[in-house]
Amino acid sequence: MSTAMTGAQALVKALEAVGVEVAFGIPGGCILPLYDPLFDSPIRHILVRHEQGAAHAAEGYAMATGRVGVCMATSGPGATNLVTGLGDAYMDSVPIVAITGQVNSWAIGTDAFQEADIRGITFPITKHNFLIKSPDDIARAIVEAFHIASTGRPGPVLVDVAKDALTGTTTWEWPLAIDLPGYKPTVTPHFRQVREAAQMIAAAKKPVLYVGGGIVKARAAEALATVMETAPMPLVTTLMGRGVFPDSHPLNYGMPGMHGTVAAVGALQKADLIVAVGVRFDDRVTGHLASFAPNAKVIHCDIDPAEIGKNRAADLPIVGDAKLMLADLAHHLGDLELPGWGEWVAYLDSLQERYPTWAGDPDDDMLQPQEVIRKIGEIAGPDTIFVTGVGQHQMWSAHFLPHEKPYQWLTSGGAGTMGYCVPATMGAKVGAPDKVVWGIDGDGCFQMTNQELTTCALNGIPVKIAIINNQVLGMVRQWQTLFYGARYSNTELHTDRYPDFVKLAEAMGCVAMRATTLEEAEAVIAKAMTINDRPVVVEFIVHKDAMVWPMVPAGTSNDDIKYARDMAPQWEEESL
Repeated sequence: MSTAMTGAQALVKALEAVGVEVAFGIPGGCILPLYDPLFDSPIRHILVRHEQGAAHAAEGYAMATGRVGVCMATSGPGATNLVTGLGDAYMDSVPIVAITGQVNSWAIGTDAFQEADIRGITFPITKHNFLIKSPDDIARAIVEAFHIASTGRPGPVLVDVAKDALTGTTTWEWPLAIDLPGYKPTVTPHFRQVREAAQMIAAAKKPVLYVGGGIVKARAAEALATVMETAPMPLVTTLMGRGVFPDSHPLNYGMPGMHGTVAAVGALQKADLIVAVGVRFDDRVTGHLASFAPNAKVIHCDIDPAEIGKNRAADLPIVGDAKLMLADLAHHLGDLELPGWGEWVAYLDSLQERYPTWAGDPDDDMLQPQEVIRKIGEIAGPDTIFVTGVGQHQMWSAHFLPHEKPYQWLTSGGAGTMGYCVPATMGAKVGAPDKVVWGIDGDGCFQMTNQELTTCALNGIPVKIAIINNQVLGMVRQWQTLFYGARYSNTELHTDRYPDFVKLAEAMGCVAMRATTLEEAEAVIAKAMTINDRPVVVEFIVHKDAMVWPMVPAGTSNDDIKYARDMAPQWEEESL
């Protein structure tokens, strides 16, 4: 039986029908017709302070739950303020749906008040987007948007709805069949290719399992563990894949790349076979591409066929879902006689022992950021969801937090978006209210989106935020120190003077504390863990010249990695 209603009512009803429980947004003129029926909906709407915060919060919700996150904004500047979050979600394959209001259909293209071609603007940074001019098309667009966002390689989808489509009348019909003839992701990998992959692994002398964010999106950690039980080979995880396999496992050599461990970088450089699953061969991992893993054959599995061969040619391409591929691979490996790889493992163990991640820090009495982050991890524990901003604190968090469990690490990888942390932490806590959620941010990143702490305080979202305050834009300063003759152009933030982060956080309804020594740090972290009825912000005053090591200078070969300043591993002397 069909029912007459407005397009706005149909949109809210469609959101309810596809299972939306939470949306983050800000109303405005063109989206206002949607907000009226939303008033009566069981969907929880969280009123953010900036639309960028809505998009990052939707990302955090999606990452913490594995479901589609939802954000809303009005036309013009409201919609354009979502762009950074959409671009971030696109780079990191995060499933979110953004719903934006648009001027009346008859006014589109006239430069009407608060008009912006948000469909054209976001075309390169969304998996798909819609411009809806008729109320009859709204429900179907929502169904298709959620299907596209959550299937195949996940990603953001935008639904832009003209105001007169929201106010016009339509007839509600449900369910709606999905008919997208041009959209058919390959999910099941070809069994012959997976069988050949198993045979290549069995024949390799120096294999490495190189896994990334695709494992997270496929919820494939259990299948990965089965492969490692069947064929215990060295493993490395990208920044986006931290936690999909426990760091405490002796065959996990950590994160490769520009700021990866020497052992992880060495594993890829010296391998004769790379089994790449859910990774992009990103430039931050490969360094100078022509010199990356020069003697390795490559098995590359990804659900997005466009990624295979895009950067590094694959000797064996496998298109399909990572969970299905890994499950099949474990089955085929179980039928084969596998070598022990003992000499290969011993070589990587020697790299791990001799070239530690923590090296070359300033030697004085100031609190070290690595110590702070390690202590947060120790006190909060491995069941905590950790979210970071972007910069030095992000890299230290990737190395020094307890990455023991999957789906509990959220960060901005591909886009490297400063300002991601606070709203993404908020979204993660909304999605996982029973989890402790710590955001680890820098004093630069924090000043971009900290207003969402007001949102947290007003909506009962008790996040915990650590500000690693080194008074500078740390990663940029590190580059200036190393490559620009210590000419510190516009990287001093002067956050030892303004703002007072404790007072600022208290003004936004948070409990706020500050630490300048390791003893104080332990005490405030422990106290923060006891406060669960409001947001907590803890500021740590740390050394401005602490650096992230190891480091591969941009554009150089991974063979040029430094594990501390002017200190490089001796690859060839120790090679197999």
